[in-house]
Amino acid sequence: MRRKSKAPGSPLPQRDGIDPVRVRLPEDPGRAWGTVRAYLLGRYAGAVGAGRVEEMLREGRFVGVDGAAVGGDEPYAAGRLLWFHRDFPVEERVPFAIDVVYRDERILVVDKPHFLATMPRGRHVTETALARLRRELGVPTLQPAHRLDRLTAGLVLFVVRPEDRGAYQTLFRDRAVRKAYEAVAPYDPAVELPVTVRSRIEKEPGVLTAREVPGEPNAESRIELLAHAGGLARYRLVPVTGRTHQLRVHMNALGLPILHDPLYPVVLPDGPEDFGRPLQLLARSLAFTDPFAGEPRRFVSRRPLSGLA
Repeated sequence: MRRKSKAPGSPLPQRDGIDPVRVRLPEDPGRAWGTVRAYLLGRYAGAVGAGRVEEMLREGRFVGVDGAAVGGDEPYAAGRLLWFHRDFPVEERVPFAIDVVYRDERILVVDKPHFLATMPRGRHVTETALARLRRELGVPTLQPAHRLDRLTAGLVLFVVRPEDRGAYQTLFRDRAVRKAYEAVAPYDPAVELPVTVRSRIEKEPGVLTAREVPGEPNAESRIELLAHAGGLARYRLVPVTGRTHQLRVHMNALGLPILHDPLYPVVLPDGPEDFGRPLQLLARSLAFTDPFAGEPRRFVSRRPLSGLA
């Protein structure tokens, strides 16, 4: 059986901690693209405008495997690889530091602040934990083993070497990582705790919120009371599954919406970030058996939650 040859590496370095985009020119059955320009306009003009594509070609922003700029009039060749850096959106800096909890030759565990996305997505690109850490630590190969919501603070595991990433991702896929969160939310003595909440949660693409629907449960969380005072309480949340917004949805379903949640129970209007009112949800601890060393690992966030001592 013939083995696939390894794809060539990028001739472009990262920019601001972000990898360049790689494009493989597809087969052209109807000869729709006679030139590189025709293809790039067809693919990207709708997103950035034909004028911007033309400008990027003039600036030599598209390069081939040898790093040389690719001209728009060059003949189209199916299978050819091109690389380029996309334009980054203007982003407001998240005014909080990322704390390094642990680092060795394979992994990096950090304490992510609220408001900082784990990895580039949508309008959050360079102001993400991944991009910041690559820049600040000088580790361009860094990749996350899992994702933590942008508005949630706490522990995130990154992998230093690409060849090790699959082993750590498998731990999360197989639910071999024990995670515990803490949250501050209203105190209601009528809610009997601890409780295990099981429900079916679905989230439609393009819709900000997830919702509980009838059907076979696909989400499970255990909720425990840690302390309460002045109408607020601190809770320990242990997710068994990992549905989008699962803990926020389950707390809201109990009538205990997490403090400063902009989506549950009511979606607040979009506007500038209020860095003084972060969502009071924190990934407090992370524990697993290291797939390489075979040793137990446990990490704890020291980041405080506000609203309750």
